[in-house]
Amino acid sequence: MLKNKTLLIMLTFAALLFIITGCGGGNESDDAKGGDSNAEAGDNSGNVEEKTITFMNLWPEGSSKQHYNIIQGIIDEFEAANPGVKVESQALGNEQYKGKLKVLSASNELPDVGMTWAAGFLTPYVEGEKFAPLDDVLENGLADSFVPGTTEAYAIDGKTYGLPLELNIAPIYYNKQIFKDNGLEVPTTYEEFKNVIQTLVDNGITPITVGNKDAWTGSLWYMYLADRIGGPETITNAINRTGSFEDPALIQAAEEIQNLVDMGAFVKGYNGLSNDEAKGYFMNNQAAMYLMGTWELPNYTTNEDVPQEFRDSIGYFKFPTVEGGEGNIDSFVGGPGVGLFVSEKSEVKEEAKDFVSFFVKRWGEQSVTDAGVIPATKVDTSETELPQLYVDILDALSNASNITLYADVQMNPTVAQVHLDMIQSLFGKQATPEEFAKKQEEALAEEE
Repeated sequence: MLKNKTLLIMLTFAALLFIITGCGGGNESDDAKGGDSNAEAGDNSGNVEEKTITFMNLWPEGSSKQHYNIIQGIIDEFEAANPGVKVESQALGNEQYKGKLKVLSASNELPDVGMTWAAGFLTPYVEGEKFAPLDDVLENGLADSFVPGTTEAYAIDGKTYGLPLELNIAPIYYNKQIFKDNGLEVPTTYEEFKNVIQTLVDNGITPITVGNKDAWTGSLWYMYLADRIGGPETITNAINRTGSFEDPALIQAAEEIQNLVDMGAFVKGYNGLSNDEAKGYFMNNQAAMYLMGTWELPNYTTNEDVPQEFRDSIGYFKFPTVEGGEGNIDSFVGGPGVGLFVSEKSEVKEEAKDFVSFFVKRWGEQSVTDAGVIPATKVDTSETELPQLYVDILDALSNASNITLYADVQMNPTVAQVHLDMIQSLFGKQATPEEFAKKQEEALAEEE
C-alpha cells in the first residue's frame, strides 16, 4: 500500500527537478525501432510474418481528441518502423473501460496491451497472473527516462507491472467571469468557500458541478475535506489499517459533505450524472466550479475545439483550509495516472513489450505540447512555451507539501467498490456519516 510520504517525496521532487526546470531531460535520440523481434523475416522471399497487437485505451476521439490523435500518431510511427506488426486500437470511456477490463480478465481475453492504475487497482490482476512483469522493458536505460518514483507505484513484490504515463493532481477549476460577475474572490479558507457557494446559490447559479454517478468524483471532495480536517495521513491510515474510517476527523469530513448538499452546492441530479455529463455544465458556463484532475488541462489551455473565450476565463485554486484542521493548502489529492500493462497471456508478448517501450518514450515527448499532459517521463520544457494555467499548476505541483493517492486506487477493487457505493449514499443522504464510516470499516476488516 502506498504511503503519503512516499508520494510526497516522489512527486514534489520529480516535478521540481524535471518538469519545471527541465533538468535531466529524457527525450530519446535513438530511432523508432521498438525491438529486433519485430523485424524477423517470415521466409526467404523477404516477406514479414504479420503479427497484431491489440491495444485497449481510455481516450476515445469524441471526448479526448488530442490524446486520441497522439495515440494514433504513435501507432502509425511504430507500425512504419516495425514491418509486419500491426496495432489494433480500441478506445473506451473510463467506466466502460474498467467494466470491460474485468470481463476480459475473467475470461483470459485481455488485450495484449492495455491501461491500468497503480496500487490497489493493479494488485488483483497481478495476483491473478494477468499482467506480465515489465522489468526487462525498463532495462537498457528506459528506467532512467521516468520521473523518479513513478514506476515504483506499479511495482508489487519487487516487480514492475505497469509503465506510467501521467502525473496528476486535482485542483478546483473555476470560471473567472462568473466569479467577477458575482463580486467573488478566490477563497483560501473553508468559510470563505462556503460564502462563495451561498452567494452563487442566492444568485441562482450552480456553484459546483460533480458527476457522482461515477462516484470517484465525489470521493475527491471527501478526500480533500478529510485532509484539511484530519491532516494528510488520516485517510491513508484508515485504508492501510493503522487508522480507522471512524476517526472523528473522517466522520466530520462526511458531515461536511452533507452540509454542502444541504446548501445546494452541487448541480441538480449530481448522483445520476456521469462525470462527462457533469463536465458539460462547466464547459458551457452553467456552473462556477469543477474539482477534477489535471488531465482536464487541455480543455482549458490547448484544445482548439474549445472556444478561446472560455479557455481564457478558466483559473484554478487550491482546496481551502479548514479552521482548526490539521491539513494545509499545499496538500493535494492526486498521484500517478494511468499506465500501460502487457498481458501475461499475450501471444505476441515480445512485440507488445516493444510497443509499450516505444509508446512511453513518444508519449512523453508529445503529450506536454500536444495535449497539455503532465507525463511520468522526464521532459525538458525549458524552451517550451506553455499556457500560464499550465505553468501555474506545475508550480503548485512542485511546491506540494503532500500528495494523497486517490482512495479508490489505494484500495483493492472489492473495498474500493464499497467506498464508492458509500460515497454515493453519503451524497444522496441515504447514509449517515457514521454509517458511511462503518460500512468501509467492515469491508476493510474482511480483507485483512
